[in-house]
Amino acid sequence: MYPDLSYFFHDLFGTPVDNWLSIFKTFGLMLVLAILSAALILYRELRHKAGQGIFQPAKVKVEYGKPPQPADLLSNGIWGFILGYKGFYAVLHFSELKADAAEVLLSLKGSFFAGLGLAAVFVIGRYMEAKRKQLPKPKVEVKDLYPHDRIGDITMVAAIAGVVGAKVFAIIEDIPALLRDPIGTIFSGGGLAIYGGLIFGFLAVSYYLRRKNIPVVPVLDAVAPALIVAYGVGRLGCHLAGDGDWGIVNTMAQPGWWFLPDWLWAYDYPHNILREGAVLEGFAGKYNTHLAPPVFPTSVYETAMALAIGGILIGLRNRLASFPGMLFFLYLIFNGAERFLIEKIRVNPQYTNLGITYTQAELIAVILFLIGLAGCLLVWRKNPFK
Repeated sequence: MYPDLSYFFHDLFGTPVDNWLSIFKTFGLMLVLAILSAALILYRELRHKAGQGIFQPAKVKVEYGKPPQPADLLSNGIWGFILGYKGFYAVLHFSELKADAAEVLLSLKGSFFAGLGLAAVFVIGRYMEAKRKQLPKPKVEVKDLYPHDRIGDITMVAAIAGVVGAKVFAIIEDIPALLRDPIGTIFSGGGLAIYGGLIFGFLAVSYYLRRKNIPVVPVLDAVAPALIVAYGVGRLGCHLAGDGDWGIVNTMAQPGWWFLPDWLWAYDYPHNILREGAVLEGFAGKYNTHLAPPVFPTSVYETAMALAIGGILIGLRNRLASFPGMLFFLYLIFNGAERFLIEKIRVNPQYTNLGITYTQAELIAVILFLIGLAGCLLVWRKNPFK
């Protein structure tokens, strides 16, 4: 459909495909939007709970007017080097970047001297800024810091751990590809498994919360609607890019009661980024294939279900406020049930053990569903309904 923005603008204005706009990949843009939507919802939910008195502020000392700190200079230098090393190379090799941005950005290719130059600029800039703000005697203030004030740190921890986890689980799903090309598989821009992201993100954020002495359970309740809405936004990115997260072939006749657009029943994913299927006649762009026959657009179904679940969870948050953990366990139940059902019409690698055939996602979905069910029962027994 729209592997990158050049195809989107081609549909809108008739501009050429595969031009400079092709460096902006649709899936990557939607992934960023998913992270931002999760951060916004989590911030609002954490602030809502703080207003209810569930969270107490932490007293944090903030020091102003310090002289330039070596750690700050070092971190700025590292970021400057990375930006210069990769950015200058990307500008000089724009054709490579346009052909495969992930391959360029995630490779070891770069410009060493440009990296050193920009690192020096960053270090000097940070040093001058610190000297300008330096006071004869550093000033110390004590501030009240609530969990929602740490939303930037929480989002960064979750995003980094989530991407790493999603990549790890995707690699595990395709061991033969890893054995054929270990470096290419690990550092490729494609291949992300959502459950890996959820599990790694959960572990990393839980560790962060414990270090900051923030109660984990209320945060889990706050993060539940944020996670499922972000999941829905991310799945929309899968659909727009045509990254293979589609369903099985759908050649069934459309039922008479169907009132939605035809493509929601069966879709051929033109211009999909995997370049799978038959060639599109008369189209000369890089992504010139479509699926024939068409398939179930399962990523759109998941987006709709995820947004509906998010609305339900937000609607229940006040009613379940006196049952800490219940909202998160309900999220696990909904998430597991949704994914298990969609796997029945979705394309995924299958495994067979003890005479049972299943996908990795089905197995994890069942585990999450059972954990959610057990968690709801445990919370109810500790706090029985009146």
